[in-house]
Amino acid sequence: MTFFEELGERISEIDSIVSVGLDPDPSRLPESVRDADLPRWAFNRRIIDATHEHAACYKPNAAFYEDSDGWRALRETVAYAHGKGVPVLLDAKRGDIGNTARQYATVLDEVDAITVNPYLGGDALQPFLDREDKGIIVLCRTSNAGGSDLQDLELASGETVYERVADLADAWNTDDNVGLVVGATAPEELEAIREQVPDLPFLVPGVGAQGGDKEAAVEYGLADGVGLVNSSRGIIFAGEGGPGGEEFFRAAGAAARELKTDLNRYR
Repeated sequence: MTFFEELGERISEIDSIVSVGLDPDPSRLPESVRDADLPRWAFNRRIIDATHEHAACYKPNAAFYEDSDGWRALRETVAYAHGKGVPVLLDAKRGDIGNTARQYATVLDEVDAITVNPYLGGDALQPFLDREDKGIIVLCRTSNAGGSDLQDLELASGETVYERVADLADAWNTDDNVGLVVGATAPEELEAIREQVPDLPFLVPGVGAQGGDKEAAVEYGLADGVGLVNSSRGIIFAGEGGPGGEEFFRAAGAAARELKTDLNRYR
């Protein structure tokens, strides 16, 4: 089965398209996990316990794990999520050439999907695309304000850069393993890209702390019912400023459940 087939089964099983971003900023971890041997792993384990019933996928961002203890924490996190039956998408935004690209792609031995950067072109992504059973999620129209600096530029052909990326991703999707990152903070572009590539599932960030359009995220983010809407800080730090302890993690579970309910209104 491909990643997206497995994801579709997970979505149907728990009636949720919520992706929970596991970005354990060390400066924001609650006191209850700070003294653990691997604080980020201890934090993620508690978050997974609180949210797995509502999570179609977990999305750890590689930036929060790029040190020796961090990689250990990430491996434990992936194994634990898999033990709960939840796939893991590594948000790494990789994209390089030759041996470097091939080495980057080896991380797919451990995770189910990865985000990639198309800036270096198709040959840079080929080692990822060759992994037919894995999900390859291509950056297209991102949720940050500065994304328009490059993504909205008009090419000589008359199309924008993000439209060209969408066309390329569609062409790369020979094994039904390619999706797109399209942010909920740009709902008009989200709609237009969906019309352009009707068959590609989207990973839609930006509905949490960035305040993106939830209705548009659902209406245009899914292809045949498959896609993901991500929230990171809005879920994992929902209990920040509260009483701490167990309440911190209960707040994360409640936030994941609330987002699932909100999104399901539009499905």
